[in-house]
Amino acid sequence: MLKLNEHYTEIGNNYLFAEVARRVKEYKENHPDKKVISLGIGDITQPIVPAVINAITQATAEMAKSETLRGYAPYEGYDFLVQAILKHDFTDRGIAVEADEIFVSDGAKSDTGNIGDILSPNNRIAITDPAYPVYVDTNKMAGREIELLPCIPANGFVPAFPQKPADVIYLCYPNNPTGTVLTKDQLKLWVDYAVEHQSLILYDAAYEAFVSEANVPHSIFEIEGARKVAIEFRSFSKTAGFTGLRAGYTVVPKDLTAKTSKGEILSLNALWRRRQSTKFNGTAYIIQRGAEAVYSPEGQGQTKETIIYYMQNAQIIKSGLESLGLQCYGGVNAPYIWCKTPDNMTSWAFFDLLLNKIQVVGTPGSGFGEAGEGFFRFTAFGNKEDTLEAVERIKALYA
Repeated sequence: MLKLNEHYTEIGNNYLFAEVARRVKEYKENHPDKKVISLGIGDITQPIVPAVINAITQATAEMAKSETLRGYAPYEGYDFLVQAILKHDFTDRGIAVEADEIFVSDGAKSDTGNIGDILSPNNRIAITDPAYPVYVDTNKMAGREIELLPCIPANGFVPAFPQKPADVIYLCYPNNPTGTVLTKDQLKLWVDYAVEHQSLILYDAAYEAFVSEANVPHSIFEIEGARKVAIEFRSFSKTAGFTGLRAGYTVVPKDLTAKTSKGEILSLNALWRRRQSTKFNGTAYIIQRGAEAVYSPEGQGQTKETIIYYMQNAQIIKSGLESLGLQCYGGVNAPYIWCKTPDNMTSWAFFDLLLNKIQVVGTPGSGFGEAGEGFFRFTAFGNKEDTLEAVERIKALYA
């Protein structure tokens, strides 16, 4: 009889956001007359900027001519996009990264989940708690030992080092879901820890475009020593609205090595290249042209305007909730507001209250991990008018 990977039975039946979507869908079907406002999933609401649309349109037209038709993309990404990434995200900022260390993909979610393919299931994993569910779920799928590192108000949302040395450490900053950050000095401590313990840091920088404070790093590679211990993940989804287009990239420095059970030292860069060439056929040409346009002068200006728009929403949400006496975090360097639930309600109880009483949707903090219980995530990725209305509904509920 066919045998299963029984580790899949350890992750629950529903992915967090799928469960939120299921409950909202059910409510809408039963209450078709109600207007539901979502401040839950981090999806975009503002149109993709003209510079990107124009580039995609032109690239699509190229596919109609045999002389400009493109088929399979290079596994690592087209050079035109890799060079744009290298210049704008790293070289112009004085960060040491090389072109053949950049791997274009269909998004940071895929890469943060797939990176485990090149790592042993016997590695010990440390993950901040609460965390983006993909980190925990994919490691449970592989049967790895996981230590959760609580990030709570009592420690300023700065995780303590693992109780036992960790082989792999997941860090996401600016953080999803809490919206909090590590300063350069705080991140340096983690790099030093990884160097000392020969650990690998998987650094999810999907929200770096929202960083507004000077002492908050955009990349872990700003930190001395990081090239020897870190892989970084980036996303165009939140930076430029690519949630429906799918594009991101991962930086795997050639300095990174790991040891086989026989003691052989191998390059993680080479292993990731081998993995991608086997399991991935490259991001579509038209999408990569769109991503390249993000780095054009027009694209940079237009995407920054969209980011400002979302961060204004973040301030509307945060100030509105704080006016009710609720404890809120984030919303400064990230588009998420992490709110303590009122009256010691559980996260899902608060979800049900908001949905059923005022038709506002957020994300229960417990879905991000045990340390998220009693908290709730609101996202700034909404229309300003809906955001204002949602906040007014919450105020009226607690008036």
